[in-house]
Amino acid sequence: MEVMYNPKYSISNKILKNIGTIEAAKEVIENAPLVPYYEKRFQSEAIARTVHHGTHLEGNDLSLDQTKRVLEGEEIIGRDRDIQEVINYRDVTKLMDELKDKRGGYVLSDLKDIHKETIKKLVPPEKAGNFRSTRVVIKEEGTGRIIFQPPPFVEVPFLLKDFFIWLNSEEAREIHPIIRAGIVHYVLVSIHPFIEGNGRTIRAFATLVLLREGYNIKRFFALEEHFDNDPGVYYEALAIVDKGAQNIADRDLTPWLEYFTGVVGIELAKIKDRVRNLSIDSKLKLKIGEQVALTERQMKLVEYLSENGSAVMQDLIRVLSMVSEDTILRDLKGLEEKGIIKKEGSTKASRYVISK
Repeated sequence: MEVMYNPKYSISNKILKNIGTIEAAKEVIENAPLVPYYEKRFQSEAIARTVHHGTHLEGNDLSLDQTKRVLEGEEIIGRDRDIQEVINYRDVTKLMDELKDKRGGYVLSDLKDIHKETIKKLVPPEKAGNFRSTRVVIKEEGTGRIIFQPPPFVEVPFLLKDFFIWLNSEEAREIHPIIRAGIVHYVLVSIHPFIEGNGRTIRAFATLVLLREGYNIKRFFALEEHFDNDPGVYYEALAIVDKGAQNIADRDLTPWLEYFTGVVGIELAKIKDRVRNLSIDSKLKLKIGEQVALTERQMKLVEYLSENGSAVMQDLIRVLSMVSEDTILRDLKGLEEKGIIKKEGSTKASRYVISK
């Protein structure tokens, strides 16, 4: 089948550096020995950050704490629309877990299904999962100046068909998955397939590319947080490319890919540092094995010691305020026996530190 679309970009030094950061972080995260308790916690935190920042970027007023409470099934005071957006995006993350295991190439129906979940109960049913049938322009708030004018609606199905042919082509599959995800993100934003819910749908689909192509990374990451923390930079990175050729296929995606790979690198480096603190040191894996069986209390003690360097008993009593000092001593003794921590000094003022 003839490939009509072929993205234009250069592998700049910045992109190379970002990919190097990503690969180094991925290696540490995927091989971290302290997994059982924290894997679930990191995943639930990542989902909460993804849902909160993914919807907040589009104008949702709920705080991260309110979002977490909605995800846990609590009733909160807030706009019905905001609450529904959070519920929908949670369901999108569940759908992505199903879609990542699908065999074969990428299909437009997957994009449509993600859109259906994204805008469920927010727009009339006939607009859910269907491409737009009207002209759209994006105007600057306040001035009314047109800042983005997607292609006419009649072109949308053809542009998407051409793009998905490229995405599934042998040539495209040789491209690094992070760059593929970045290209997907930019091109779908440019086409603007739907009348509403494009941002959330497109960011989810770009993440799906990472999940399907070996960059699941234990599902610890939330790229949306970085887009939302500085939306001006996010939109400007897209706009720089938009200012190029009128035809999407003729635009140079390099500046956007530099930004996108940088965001992935920052997020994974942050997670790598947390994981490294918890898994203590690569030697631990060789000494103890693939995983360290620790209780939830012991995990909390290890995390505190990793973050603070050392602690006396009074510090640890505050960390585990609900249990007795004798119980904490037993937990510490267990960690010492596993070689994870060591005790310095033998008096009441002795300190506990992570073993080197």
